[in-house]
Amino acid sequence: MAMRRLGTSDLVFEPIVFGGNVFGWTADEATSFALIDRFVERGFAMIDTADVYSIWVPGHRGGESETIIGKWLERGGARNRILIATKCGMDMGKGGKGLSRKHILASVDASLKRLRTDYIDLYQAHADDASVPLEETLEAFASLIAAGKVRAIGASNYTAPRLAEALAVSKAQGLARYVSLQPHYNLANRTQFEGALQDLCVAEGIGVIPYYSLAGGFLSGKYRKSEDLVGRARARTAGQYLNERGLNLLAEIDRVAAAHKATPAQIALAWLLAQPGITAPIVSATSLDQLDEILASTKIALGAEALTRLDKASA
Repeated sequence: MAMRRLGTSDLVFEPIVFGGNVFGWTADEATSFALIDRFVERGFAMIDTADVYSIWVPGHRGGESETIIGKWLERGGARNRILIATKCGMDMGKGGKGLSRKHILASVDASLKRLRTDYIDLYQAHADDASVPLEETLEAFASLIAAGKVRAIGASNYTAPRLAEALAVSKAQGLARYVSLQPHYNLANRTQFEGALQDLCVAEGIGVIPYYSLAGGFLSGKYRKSEDLVGRARARTAGQYLNERGLNLLAEIDRVAAAHKATPAQIALAWLLAQPGITAPIVSATSLDQLDEILASTKIALGAEALTRLDKASA
């Protein structure tokens, strides 16, 4: 599959983004290094992380994922072979939260230090912060671009009205605009993105890099009964789809996968890649086999009939 440009930015990459939330969580340092090595060797480039990863793990303070990426670079990983996307704004405990100018400026410097690099390719607002004027947030981001610390900015978890408002502020004030959106979107959960938000992204040329692309692993087909969830790190996320609708969807994915000699995960990702506005899904892996499976999804082209069947099964 051809490389894709992220919105109106100059960031161009193969259409899979590696979800770095696993680094330091379900993938230890050695495994994380091996995964990044393989990802780059296969010609892929964009890695998505956040300052808050993985604060939910007992004993973690946030920044663990960024630190591992930084160590990979220090170990000899070529900076010009990867694109780093990270985020700020979520609650970092004592490290603060939100999208005030003060917090953004402090957060970017902390991320750069952990990443052991002098610039971030895509810096994203992890979640909307209605307590701070959009002008203040966007002016702070624009100052980072002017300083050379950030190449482009993006939004995550914004609603259509708030994203439209942010774009309007950028235009009116002559500020850098969000070039991307990171929404929750997959074949099992379509309502949070499709409709007004998707229409806005398409109309405004916003590149979309959805997270939870495999619904916490559910769309891989490995969770088909409650016992399959026991002891799994993503049991809570995947488990919400383990119902009649979800199992019927998996059955249809299985049929399409068989016809394409592919796996369920590959079909779910190929469906995402065929949706209007989507630049690249964000997907995590904790083994080289999983990663190879995921990357191969870019070679699958679903025809109109297959897409229609999946649309109906997931409606």
